[in-house]
Amino acid sequence: MDINFNKNEDHNKLLITDLKQKFAKIKLGGGEKRIEKLHSEGKMTARERIDYLLDANSKNIEIGGFVGYGMYEEHGGCPSGGVVVKIGYIKGKQCVVVANDATVKAGAWFPITGKKNLRAQEIAMENRLPIIYLVDSAGVYLPLQDEIFPDKEHFGRIFRNNAQMSSMGITQIAAVMGSCVAGGAYLPIMSDEAMIVDKTGSIFLAGSYLVKAAIGESIDNETLGGATTHCEISGVTDYKAKDDKDALDRIKNIVSKIGDFDKAGFNREKSQKPAFDEKDIYGILPKARNEQYDMMEIIKRLVDNSEFDTYKDGYGQTIITGYARIDGWAVGIVANQRTVLKSKTGEMQFGGVIYSDSADKATRFIANCNQKKIPLVFIQDVTGFMVGSKSEHGGIIKDGAKMVNAVANSVVPKFTVIVGNSYGAGNYAMCGKAYDPRLIFAWPSAELAVMGGTQAAKVLAQIETSSLKAKGETVDEVKEKEVFDKIKARYDEQVSPYYAASRLWTDAIVDPLDTRTWISMGIEAANHSPIEKKFNMGVLQV
Repeated sequence: MDINFNKNEDHNKLLITDLKQKFAKIKLGGGEKRIEKLHSEGKMTARERIDYLLDANSKNIEIGGFVGYGMYEEHGGCPSGGVVVKIGYIKGKQCVVVANDATVKAGAWFPITGKKNLRAQEIAMENRLPIIYLVDSAGVYLPLQDEIFPDKEHFGRIFRNNAQMSSMGITQIAAVMGSCVAGGAYLPIMSDEAMIVDKTGSIFLAGSYLVKAAIGESIDNETLGGATTHCEISGVTDYKAKDDKDALDRIKNIVSKIGDFDKAGFNREKSQKPAFDEKDIYGILPKARNEQYDMMEIIKRLVDNSEFDTYKDGYGQTIITGYARIDGWAVGIVANQRTVLKSKTGEMQFGGVIYSDSADKATRFIANCNQKKIPLVFIQDVTGFMVGSKSEHGGIIKDGAKMVNAVANSVVPKFTVIVGNSYGAGNYAMCGKAYDPRLIFAWPSAELAVMGGTQAAKVLAQIETSSLKAKGETVDEVKEKEVFDKIKARYDEQVSPYYAASRLWTDAIVDPLDTRTWISMGIEAANHSPIEKKFNMGVLQV
C-alpha cells in the first residue's frame, strides 16, 4: 500500500467515525430525559418499538435517519424528522415500518416530517410492500402549520396515499400507541386493520379541551377516544392491546399470515462476497474530491466475486457500463470513471466528465438492461457534461438529452449511490432524486450541488465584489478574500451530504461497507412489484 492509500484510508475512516457519532446523537431523539418520561408512562420509544417488531438478527435499512439535521434549530430541532422509518423483515416478510417519535415535540409533524412520511409511502407503493404505522403523534406542529397543511405534498397527501394503497391491495396496519388527533385520526381507520393500546392510546378529531371550548361538553380524553371507546362503542379500531408489546405481537401475527406476492422475476443466484477486500474502498477513494482514481477498483469491491462483464469497454470510457451481481442479484452498473483517459482519437478526456460517446454508450446500455429486465445501479462521481465549442458542435446536448431520456423512461428499478461529486446535469443523467431511483443514498465523501464549491464561490464572489464596487466601495485583495471565504464556507455547508440528507434529497448517508445490503434489500423490495410498462424513449430514439 502506498502513502496516498494510507492517507485516504485515514481520512475516510474519520468520516465514518463522524457519521456514527452524529447518528448516535440523533437516535436519542428528544433526549434521554424525554425517553425516561416515555418509559415511566409504560411506553416504548419509536426505535424500541421497531426493534421489537422486526425479526431478531435480521438486516434492515433506515430511510431518512438524518432528516431534519441542522434544521428548525429555532424550534428546538427535529431529529430524524420526528419519525423513524425502516425497511426490514417481520416474520420473514419484507415491510416498511413508520413510527412517530414522541420524544420529539410529542411526535408533532414538522414540514420535513410530512415529506419523510410521504417518502415511506412512496417506497411501499412502488414496491408493493406492506406498511406498518406505529402512531404516537400530537398532530401538526402549529407554529409551522402553513408549511405542512394545505398543499399537494403536505399532510393531507398521507390519507390520499392510504386510499390509493388500499385500492392497490397493499397491506396497511396501524397501531395507535399514543396520541392520534385531528386529521391524523383518519390514518388508522384508512388502514386495513387498526389496534389501540389501552390507557395510552387515544383517537379523536378534537381533544377534551377543544370539545369544551367548541360545544361546551365536559368529557375526559379516555372516555372521548380511548381504547375501550373505540373497540367497544365506535368500532373505529379492531383490537385492544394491553401494552406496546401486545400490540406489536399482534402485528407480527397478522403479517405472518399475509399471502405471497407476484414477483417481478429479477434474476438471482447464490450470493458471493467480493474477491477483493471491501475495506480497501477507504484507501482507494481519494481524500480530495478533485483527485483521480480508478472507479473499477471500487466496483470490484462491491460486486459478487469481483466479477464484472464490461459493455463497450474501449468506447466512451468516462462512463463504465457492465453487468455484475450484488448479493446474488443480477445488476447493470453505470458508473463515472474518474481517471484521465485517452479517447479513441487520442485526445485526453477528464475523469468524472460525461462526453458525447460516454452518454451514447450509457443510453444504449440502459436500453439493454430494460430489454433484459435487469435492475440498474448508478454509481455517481460526476462533475457534469463536457463543455466547449468542440463538444457543442459535436452534439453534446443531443447525446446528453438521449441519456437523460433513457434514465427517465427506464422501467426497471434504479438505485443510485453517490460516492463523490454529484454536480449539475450530471446528477440528472446519473439518476438523481428527480429521476425516481427506488433508493438513493450517499457515502460520507459525497457532494451534491450545481457545481463544485470553489468554482461556485469564485463566480458568486466576483458578482458580489462587482456589486460593492458599483456602490463606490473600495475592494482590495483582503476584501476580495474575505468575500470569497464567506461565500465558500456557506457553499461548502450546502454541498455536504448531511445538508442533502437532512432535506431528503438522499435516503441516507451510509458506510461504503453497507452498500451491498442497501442495493440487495432494494432489489428484493422491487421484486414485489411486477413491471407493467414497456420501455419507450418516445421521440428521442437511440
